[in-house]
Amino acid sequence: MVVGVIRLDLRFYHTHSLKDKRSQVARLLGRLRGRYPVSLAEVGLLELHQRTIIGGSMTAADEASIRKVFAALEAEIEKEGSSVIIAADTEYIQYGDMDN
Repeated sequence: MVVGVIRLDLRFYHTHSLKDKRSQVARLLGRLRGRYPVSLAEVGLLELHQRTIIGGSMTAADEASIRKVFAALEAEIEKEGSSVIIAADTEYIQYGDMDN
């Protein structure tokens, strides 16, 4: 079993208040959760109105599956157009005997 963790630092273009940002973040997370098998949450920069940090995780049998989903997440965010990814960090943790 492999657990993948992703941390995305986003900048929003057209938010002028925390209310605007929270609305955009909620829509983005809802859309991503509906399309991909990941757990996502806003985890940082909560009080800035044009930036946020989103954390996500996924469990799969192999690392390649998680890498594909994380790449698709990043592509979806960039394609959506309301924000840009400033930084993305990922980590993969192997659990148990990988031969079974």
